[in-house]
Amino acid sequence: MSLLAANSPAERAEALILLTTRLTELIEKETALFESRRPLEARTFQDEKSKLATIYRREIAAVKAEPARLEAAPEALKIQLKDVTAHFTNALEANGRAVDALRVLTEGVVKSVADEAARLRDKDAGYGPGSKLRSGASTPAIAVNQRA
Repeated sequence: MSLLAANSPAERAEALILLTTRLTELIEKETALFESRRPLEARTFQDEKSKLATIYRREIAAVKAEPARLEAAPEALKIQLKDVTAHFTNALEANGRAVDALRVLTEGVVKSVADEAARLRDKDAGYGPGSKLRSGASTPAIAVNQRA
């Protein structure tokens, strides 16, 4: 994947605006799916999002290394690019919050399942009336000290 195909700073700004707008749309769509607890549906557009994010990252790095790539763009395009970039940043922050909430929810479910499995596994273990050996387990060894 390469940088945006543009012959002038104005074309580059326009292409970057379109790229950022599309990437923002995908991030917002993903965030909505995460918030509605349907993260698996986001798989349908992950390839596109990944490709666009890679191009975006490379283009931004190129602009930082060589500001002239956008300096001569018309002021109106620069303003529009700043607005689109601010919207993109806000969408990324919202996505991060949704991902974190989903992570916390998932960790809670996994912990609950693990705790219940441990409770069931340990319920019948031990000594005394009502204790049972787990299936497949061998009889525990007992050492007897005859001096006592």
